[in-house]
Amino acid sequence: MTDKLSPTCFNDMVILVTGAGNGIGAAVAKAYAKHGATIILLDNKVPALEQTYDDIVQLTDTIPAIYPLDLKGAKLQDYEDLVLTIEENFGRLDGIVHCAASLGQLAPVEHQDPVTWIETLHINLTAPFMLTRAAIPLLQKQSNSAIVFTTDSHKNNAYWSAYGISKAAIESFAMQLASEFESAAKISVNCIDPGTVKTKLHARAFPAIDPSELAEPEDVVQSYLELLLHDKNKIHGQIVFAQ
Repeated sequence: MTDKLSPTCFNDMVILVTGAGNGIGAAVAKAYAKHGATIILLDNKVPALEQTYDDIVQLTDTIPAIYPLDLKGAKLQDYEDLVLTIEENFGRLDGIVHCAASLGQLAPVEHQDPVTWIETLHINLTAPFMLTRAAIPLLQKQSNSAIVFTTDSHKNNAYWSAYGISKAAIESFAMQLASEFESAAKISVNCIDPGTVKTKLHARAFPAIDPSELAEPEDVVQSYLELLLHDKNKIHGQIVFAQ
């Protein structure tokens, strides 16, 4: 998709991107920075975050921030501390883009490992809930802010287990949240289904597929960009398909 946005359309905006170490998270973080946003990069792998940081510094005029956090073990206080750190250092938060995800275990229900099930649901559903909940007061201080969740069309497929259920649930959570914000439309809430993209998660799920035939993460960033624009016709309460 052709990028027709102004290179300064996100100037003065602070955007938090989870899963920013690689894949779609890294691609959208770079795209927001390219258009002027200050990006807070969140992931559990510091070397991957540092690579995204270096790419942004080399490609743009912005300086991102790195915030390492392991969503699997993070507690409520960790999310509250994150939001407090953002407020103290940047004074604002204009958007959260949830890209972090764990595939978990693809297997029949009878062969599911309960520990992996619980961890997958926590990373993909409970962690985004806790982060969003903690950040809402800061997001509401802006006249126009946004929350974007990433979903997956494979959610109802056989064997997709906790991953699929977490994506179905994140869509429901996003629509509930959008309804709550309907009357005071300061915060827009939407989901994006990026489609089939060349990522580490997809490679784990479909090891036999030739990755050269897949879309690159950079091919799906336009939809993420558009959902954070300050537009009077801003989309709200929708599931957007990037491909």
